[in-house]
Amino acid sequence: MKTRILSITIILILGALLFSCVANNNAPQANPVDANAVRTEAVETYAASMTGTLVTVPTALFTVTVEPTSTPTVDVTVTLETPATANPCYNLLWIKDRTIPDGTQLKPNEVFTKTWLVQNNGGCAWAPGFTFSHFGGDKMRGEPIKFTEPIPVGAKYEISIQLVVPSDQSGLIQSSWRMADKNGSFFGDTLSVNIVVGSVITPTVTTAP
Repeated sequence: MKTRILSITIILILGALLFSCVANNNAPQANPVDANAVRTEAVETYAASMTGTLVTVPTALFTVTVEPTSTPTVDVTVTLETPATANPCYNLLWIKDRTIPDGTQLKPNEVFTKTWLVQNNGGCAWAPGFTFSHFGGDKMRGEPIKFTEPIPVGAKYEISIQLVVPSDQSGLIQSSWRMADKNGSFFGDTLSVNIVVGSVITPTVTTAP
């Protein structure tokens, strides 16, 4: 009896297994996923998104207006006075003092004549109308000398002028004179008179024993 029941149970189990296999074979299988199709669709979607219309970002335009700065114009007129210049070819060379060497002692109001030996060492002759005039220092009542004859180039010439010793001064007194052309322009060396009036105290040098 037990053997019969066991046999029936085995038959039922086998029948159930057989039915399950048949059912699985007859059931429609799902379509497998096509990987290539998926990749193609993704690429097409990305391409479609790239062909979209770009949104133009408005660019702000700024207009800068520069107002010109007005600079006042100052009208300045400068007048330069050009000093008179002697012809460069005129020149005078001092050679030596003929009279009254420097340091000569004289008395107040004493009249004397100062003579210089000079040379025309320029490139042009001194023309008539040239003057020998006071240039600096004490005038000592001297008056200008006007030349009445030309002095050729290279010639040596003595110029003499009469002077008077000042009465209100003492010690070393100096007076300067120069040659000038017709326009009054000085040229050449300056000729000087250096005299001593009154007593001149010479400092005494004491040597310690």
